[in-house]
Amino acid sequence: MQHIEQTGVARRGVILGMGAMSVLALSGCTGMGGLSMTEALKRLLTLSSQNAFAKLTASGGFWDSTVARFDLPVLFSGSSGLVRSLLTSGVFKDQLQHQLNIVAEKGAERAAPLVLDTIRSVSIPDAVGLIRGGPTAATTWLRGQMGPALINAMIPGLTDAIRVSGDPVLGKAIGALSGVDVGQVAQAVANRADNSIWYQIGAEESAIRANPQSTNDPVLIAALKIL
Repeated sequence: MQHIEQTGVARRGVILGMGAMSVLALSGCTGMGGLSMTEALKRLLTLSSQNAFAKLTASGGFWDSTVARFDLPVLFSGSSGLVRSLLTSGVFKDQLQHQLNIVAEKGAERAAPLVLDTIRSVSIPDAVGLIRGGPTAATTWLRGQMGPALINAMIPGLTDAIRVSGDPVLGKAIGALSGVDVGQVAQAVANRADNSIWYQIGAEESAIRANPQSTNDPVLIAALKIL
């Protein structure tokens, strides 16, 4: 099966660099004992997102993740006729699912800078409350602020990725869909990938909260220790 060309090392380097620049640009005014909780929250979100996208844009990123791997979009699994007959083969179904998870990596490339830019510029009315929240409180809040922005950003990249993939299983499945174009398939994948991205960011946030010392970030360590 021909995979989309991967440039994992370069992509991860770009995302890590963007994350580092974002952290340097952070500022905040919500304080507790002289500590900026706004800055701490933005660092938490930046590092969580940086870690998530470094994994998801790597080769096999979605597929290898226990929280980001996604099932076939309803566009395929809910279809009838030829597509349904193709999916009766477990091998074909697994290969199609795998290929769509590979395609999603291109969507994550488009989503990464948007998330990091939003974290840098967004206004946070209750940083203390979010720091004090549950394991994924900051991620849940950020997702609410961004709405469908990631889906919209990912669709063009996913459309291109599907068109150039050259994967025979993916091509056969799309060809069997009646009245469905590549753009609609890209949107269906974007919907799945959007959930997966937020799940991965949430998992990274939870891991940081559980072990802030692993970040070597004195602001984060102090904020999470205080609360």
